[in-house]
Amino acid sequence: MAEIAQNQKEQVEAVKAGLRTGASARREALSARYRADAARAAAAHLFDEAPFARGDTIACYWPIRDEIDCKPVLTKLMDDMWRVCLPVVGEAETGLTFRLWEPGQPLYPAGFGTLEPAGSAPLATPDVVLMPLLGFDSTGTRLGYGGGYYDRTLESLDRRPRLVGYAFSAQEISEIPREPHDVPLDILITEIGVTRFNS
Repeated sequence: MAEIAQNQKEQVEAVKAGLRTGASARREALSARYRADAARAAAAHLFDEAPFARGDTIACYWPIRDEIDCKPVLTKLMDDMWRVCLPVVGEAETGLTFRLWEPGQPLYPAGFGTLEPAGSAPLATPDVVLMPLLGFDSTGTRLGYGGGYYDRTLESLDRRPRLVGYAFSAQEISEIPREPHDVPLDILITEIGVTRFNS
C-alpha cells in the first residue's frame, strides 16, 4: 500500500514538473512592455478590491526573475502606512519567517536573488499573504516552484492568513493536481481582474 502511495506521489510530482516548465516558458515569453502594463493594472485591481482591512499586517514579496512586479503594491502600502512584512528564507526544512519592513529601513540581498529586511527587524504574523506563483487553475490551486516553502510556512502558523495569488493571466493552467498539503488561494489577482474562490 505504501508503495502504491509513493508511486502516486511520484506521478503527481512528474505532472507538476511538466506544468512548471510550461508555465515558466509562458511567463518568460511576455514582453517587457506587457509586464509593466500588467503590473500597474494588477495593482489597481488589488486596491480596488482591497482584500485587507486597516490594521491588517500584509505580507508581500520582492519579485525575482520574471514574476509579476509587485513593487507598485509595496510602494503604495508603505506610503499609506500599512504594516508590511516580507518573507525571510531560512533553512529548507523550516519554511519562511516574516519580518516587518518599516519605513526608511533598508532591504538586504537574500537567497534566490530577492531582498529582505534586516535580521533585527521585528517578526510578524501576516493577516494577508500576497503570493508569487508559477501557475494557477480555476479552483484556486497554486503551482509554486517546488521547494515547499510557503506550504511549510502556512502549516506552521497559528492561524491561516488570507491567501492572495498575484500573477499574469497567462499563467493560468487548466488543472493542477492538488495534494493534501496544498493550501488553495482565497483570491487571485491578475492584470485582467480579481477572482475569489470558495476555499
